[in-house]
Amino acid sequence: MSFGEEREMHTAKCGDCGNECQVPFKPKEDRPVYCRECFPNHRPQRRSSDRFGRSRFNRQREMHTAKCGDCGNECQVPFKPKEDRPVYCRECFPNHRQSTSV
Repeated sequence: MSFGEEREMHTAKCGDCGNECQVPFKPKEDRPVYCRECFPNHRPQRRSSDRFGRSRFNRQREMHTAKCGDCGNECQVPFKPKEDRPVYCRECFPNHRQSTSV
C-alpha cells in the first residue's frame, strides 16, 4: 500500500453493542471485533510494574560510589563497578559513548 491509496475496509459486527462497523482488516470468526466506541473498553491496561511484579515507579535504585576513570572525581553509579573496567562520571561519560551511526 502506498500513500494516498485507499485502504480496503471490511464490514464487521461489534462484539459488544452489535452495531455494524468498518475495520481495516479481515475479521476472524474466532475473535471479536469492536466498533470505535466500544474498542477503548477492551484496550489492555498499561502495566506499572516490571515482569517480576515490582513497581517501576516507587523503587529506589541502589547507588554505588566509584572513582571516575578520567578526572578521578568520586561519583555515584546505579550499578556495582567492576575492578577491571573504568567508570566515568556524568561529565566525562559523553566523551566515551560509542557512536551508533553507521
